[in-house]
Amino acid sequence: MALKATIFKADLQIADMDRNYYQGHALTLARHPSETDERMMVRLLAFAIHADEALTFTKGLFDTEEPDLWQKDLTGAIQLWIEVGQPDEKRILKACGRSEQVIVYSYGATSHIWWKQIANKLERAKNLTVINLPSDAAQDMSKLAQRNMQLQCTIQDGQIWLTDSVNTVLIEREAVKPAR
Repeated sequence: MALKATIFKADLQIADMDRNYYQGHALTLARHPSETDERMMVRLLAFAIHADEALTFTKGLFDTEEPDLWQKDLTGAIQLWIEVGQPDEKRILKACGRSEQVIVYSYGATSHIWWKQIANKLERAKNLTVINLPSDAAQDMSKLAQRNMQLQCTIQDGQIWLTDSVNTVLIEREAVKPAR
């Protein structure tokens, strides 16, 4: 018998002073049986950073043809493709061909090793941005994971604070490959 996804609900309040975006979102996240709390929270963080009414969570790990999040325009064209983790270069290049902008959020202790192995293969991808999240921040975010979450996300001057009103995590992104 196949394992089913675990459903998480998040009431996410976003104050993004860098983009002048102030909005609340009631989100439902399906955590794949093989997904960790850490990865799920990185997906949630990616949503908060790029929040838009058109940005949606996809089937993710349930469908290998879709990213973790995407934003489409009214014609169905993919404007933003967001991957979480350490996808292979073929998947990233395919995404770059299908979307206006591709962003990969890598995290974990091996992120820099992963990037060194594929960086030269992705030089020609002008619409690709790769962001590394500090391993300790990703682990701290996983401690905020609850089946029902009340979270506040504040973004200012590139720094991100994610809090559940008891615990606060500071996340400082490192752009290892900015889009050209």
